[in-house]
Amino acid sequence: MIAATGWPFLAVSGLAGALFGSFLNACVYRVPRGISIVTPPSACPRCGSLIRPYDNVPVLAWVWLGGRCRSCREPISPRYPVVEALTALVFAALAARYGFGLELLSAVVFAWAMIFVTLVDFDARIIPDALTIPGTALGLLASLVTPLAFRDALIGSAGGFFLLWGIAWGYHRLTGVEGMGGGDIKLAALLGAFLGWSGFLLALFLASLAGAVVGGLLMILGRGGRRTALPFGTFLAPAGLLVYTFGGDILRWYLRIARG
Repeated sequence: MIAATGWPFLAVSGLAGALFGSFLNACVYRVPRGISIVTPPSACPRCGSLIRPYDNVPVLAWVWLGGRCRSCREPISPRYPVVEALTALVFAALAARYGFGLELLSAVVFAWAMIFVTLVDFDARIIPDALTIPGTALGLLASLVTPLAFRDALIGSAGGFFLLWGIAWGYHRLTGVEGMGGGDIKLAALLGAFLGWSGFLLALFLASLAGAVVGGLLMILGRGGRRTALPFGTFLAPAGLLVYTFGGDILRWYLRIARG
């Protein structure tokens, strides 16, 4: 696919990813705090100084500023350039896989949303309705330009929603504890719309496996217990992106292993 699309196209896709990664950082900081993603302009959260345009260049600005605010010299988290670089790599990889077209547009929108969910759920333990509800509608519309049929997207969305709702309801009835938030349930509807029913089940399995591994490690290290709450969206969103891009490959690999 790289030969078909060409390196310039991949470079432009990566640059677009870096820019969207910079916007993503702003959204992850502002949305949980109820701050508009449009205004006010970007500023240092410590001293309030406005960030100059040339100090807002993805990745490079953090490097030439030495990881510190130009005005107050307070440290800037390295997560900012890491997220920008990661989003750039993801966009370039998707461009190599899908080539130019509407299918690529669907893929990068979904990828951006999943990276956002991963970060904001990890930081603030929320998954905003402003993302999941319109995202579900976009997933259903995307089925018109991707190999996933609209019927499968609709079944996946409804099935994902009601499956996680049923799990949350059953856990609460058995334990009296809220085991899953409404944001996770709505995220399941979004994932089902983009992945279909079978893809959603695979993503749910991978996310549950990853969550179990992390939970087990926390218990071994003495930093958690059986009732330690983990932000499930932080596992479900990247699992969804993995399945969206490589779901068919994963299933074929598993079937080869299963058949010996």
